[in-house]
Amino acid sequence: MVTDTTYDARVLAALRSTFGFTALWPLQERIIHAILQRQDVFALMPTGGGKSLCYQLPALLHPGVTIVVSPLIALMKDQVDRLQSLGIAAAFINSSLDTAEVRTCQAAVAQGKVKLLYVAPERLMLPGFLEFLSRLDIALFAIDEAHCISEWGHDFRPEYRGLSRLRELFPSVAVAAFTATATQRVQADILAQLRLRTPAVFRGSLNRPNLFYQVWPKQAGYQRLVNYLSARRQSSGIIYVQARAAADRLASRLQNDGFSAAAYHAGLEAEERRLRQDAFLQNDVNIIVATIAFGMGIDKPNVRYVIHFDMPRNLEGYYQESGRAGRDGQPSDAILLYTFGDAIKHTHFIRQNPSEAQQKVAEEQLAKMVKWAEGVSCRRQSLLAYFAETLDARPAPCCDLCHVLVTEEADYTIAAQMLLSCARRTGEAFGLTYLIRVLCGSRDQRILAQGHQRLSTYGIGKDRTRQEWRYLAQEMLRKGYIRLNAGRFNAVEGTTLGEDVLFRGRKVSLPAMHTPERQQSPVAPSTPPSKPTTIGDSVRMTLDMFLQGMSPAEIAAQRQLATSTIESHLARAMETGESLDLPRLVSNEKCHTIEEVLRRLGPSPLKPVKDALGENYTYAEIRYVRAALRDSYE
Repeated sequence: MVTDTTYDARVLAALRSTFGFTALWPLQERIIHAILQRQDVFALMPTGGGKSLCYQLPALLHPGVTIVVSPLIALMKDQVDRLQSLGIAAAFINSSLDTAEVRTCQAAVAQGKVKLLYVAPERLMLPGFLEFLSRLDIALFAIDEAHCISEWGHDFRPEYRGLSRLRELFPSVAVAAFTATATQRVQADILAQLRLRTPAVFRGSLNRPNLFYQVWPKQAGYQRLVNYLSARRQSSGIIYVQARAAADRLASRLQNDGFSAAAYHAGLEAEERRLRQDAFLQNDVNIIVATIAFGMGIDKPNVRYVIHFDMPRNLEGYYQESGRAGRDGQPSDAILLYTFGDAIKHTHFIRQNPSEAQQKVAEEQLAKMVKWAEGVSCRRQSLLAYFAETLDARPAPCCDLCHVLVTEEADYTIAAQMLLSCARRTGEAFGLTYLIRVLCGSRDQRILAQGHQRLSTYGIGKDRTRQEWRYLAQEMLRKGYIRLNAGRFNAVEGTTLGEDVLFRGRKVSLPAMHTPERQQSPVAPSTPPSKPTTIGDSVRMTLDMFLQGMSPAEIAAQRQLATSTIESHLARAMETGESLDLPRLVSNEKCHTIEEVLRRLGPSPLKPVKDALGENYTYAEIRYVRAALRDSYE
């Protein structure tokens, strides 16, 4: 019989001789002990908590091979490269290998020359590969990023569902599931899907006391970013955006403004991604502007800030990505630039999912992300509460809200009554843009045609800017005073709470709107070409109809104008700074091609760009993309 003392001696010897550590963290020690006892394990550990060591070290002590299930090719390669550099026999099998390389690797595994084999879930569950595994002495199945198996998780991957068969196919092999982000619901789903047998369950604290959480308004976001980075030119940081093109644009703009920055996303060739990642790890590049393709498994302890320039879809993703800052325990920043417009964009893409069940989950997660971003109480406390963890004591500093201590609020009752009354008097049949134009006294032809210039609410809101009215409407929507009727092109409707404001004296107190400061940056930011600042009523009408969900062709038919005229209106609106949903106007494939030509030709009239693109592209499409490139970070 092997005693615990013997186990401890073997673990410490391997820890020192192979990994160069002298001690384990208490949670690591308990997890490793359970795995060495061949128990099933579920482990929730924070980003930077050392979860990979929990299965890598036992793999050296167990006879046989440990199979590690990993979702990303890049992550597999990073892990295997690191293990091999430590003298550990590790390998991966994935789609980056050709048939001969796969055969060679499998032969080495069959001969007992490999201790850790990394595979993707879809490869693992292929009948031929399962038959190959059945002939091996398998010590453990380690499921990394185990939240991917749950439909309730933030990164559900259907291919992970096949892992539920491991228990019946390999009944005597222990399974260990690891994740850095899982709500209680997701944890229960992981245990059920993997059919873990009386598992040892470990939950480390997700609190990262060295991180300072902040949420900034996204208005003037690029200038805010430059101001922040200018004081941290020698620090390493990650800036997350949602799209590949956005990563390229922002990295290029930062480079032009004198920052050491590089883009990273799945659209780059594998070798180029490796070079940029290595440059960041070796401090040759200070800033990585990335999509979520970057970061998993990246072992860089001195990342001083993680900035989300675009809001993530859920708190799990935000926690995991922001947690890549300060893994060395030193003070670091986690910053989100927030606008409700990001939530609207996410909602549009969520509703493209054919699964209504998955739509519902994603919309619930997004609502909680928005609630956190718009919160007025401790951000750390509410983030941990999402994962069912109580915050015993707040570190100092904790978050921007705790730092300010008092959130200034203002009485918006009268303005809220104006908006609610205007919606009611127009039959609750019009969108927000239209109502704001009525309140501001616009002479828009559509307003005149409807006779709404004769309403008592016409022009009563002239003392407020359209920006202020949009802010008020956003806050009223968030607080439940109004709702948007998706079945009527997002027409604004009052709710029961709204009726209380109109008829029963309910007060409306909301966070006060502040115009963001525009600090002078020590560096001169790149100046975009000048642009028009106003649009006429006809363009405004087209814009309103587009924002209510109508296509350019539908707008043209209703207004009895040429489609090309409507397209020109929308391009003009974008050029003045209006935020439109670009994928509704230009396909992703066309957008990428147009961007490439625009970058190659530089400042240029439209005709040379059109000539370079060919007859399959319209002038309107070029104007849309050019406007998006110019204004994305204003």
